[in-house]
Amino acid sequence: MTQIVCLANSWKHGERCIAGIDKNQKKWIRPVCSLYPQNGRVPKEIRLIQAREPALLDILEIPLEKDGPDYGFESENITIASGTWKRLGKVPPTDLLEYCQNYDNILHNSEKYVTVPFLKSLPFPERRTLELVYATKFIVRCIHKGEGTKWKGSFITDTGLQLTDASITDPVFVKKLELSYRAQNPCLITVSLSLPHRFHDWEGDDPCWKLIAGVVELSDSDLILVEMKRVGWNIEQGRCYLKSNYQKSSRQQLNQNEITNFLNHLKSLPGI
Repeated sequence: MTQIVCLANSWKHGERCIAGIDKNQKKWIRPVCSLYPQNGRVPKEIRLIQAREPALLDILEIPLEKDGPDYGFESENITIASGTWKRLGKVPPTDLLEYCQNYDNILHNSEKYVTVPFLKSLPFPERRTLELVYATKFIVRCIHKGEGTKWKGSFITDTGLQLTDASITDPVFVKKLELSYRAQNPCLITVSLSLPHRFHDWEGDDPCWKLIAGVVELSDSDLILVEMKRVGWNIEQGRCYLKSNYQKSSRQQLNQNEITNFLNHLKSLPGI
């Protein structure tokens, strides 16, 4: 059995694509189903845990084989073995900040897609098709097509990288958008590459499109830890500040006004 932190449960050909990070091996894993050898999508009868969808930040225990099909260019795929999926708990979003890698580009380049020949030209371990980014600004727009709608997202990372008008394939996040929710704080965003898809007027090599496959908005309380790291404070320094100013020993004890005041104080400090 393999444990992953779920960072994507996104639409894929009528079913779902599940992906997450194995915290022990510090690597991405995309469980794929052998029932669908053309794309590995994971059906409901396999992925549901006590009739519930795996949620972002869930710690999942999944039976997996040793390897899986790469579909010619994906390095993260592992075939799902027989057995029952389990939900072991949940991690706080701030535990995942260390997995936001500072690459020069979001998934290999500054374009909205990566071509299959380019991915195949890379050594197998470097054929990344999943990436977690820390987005400081995230905006969305709705596109109406006939009777349906499609959501697109654009964001800027903390290092200034941008992705524009990427399709959002996170069903939970889309449902929130349809209810007029909009992210106000920085977000952890899982970017995934699609399987090759050519539009009718496409010229050139087969493109794999960058998708927004999972979105987790950080709370103000989460951002306190982000800012503490930025200014070089450790947990004890934070605790001392809380005791001195609020007579409390942890951020979980703060009310919203105190959280806002503490966060604004940290933001006013210079970074290390």
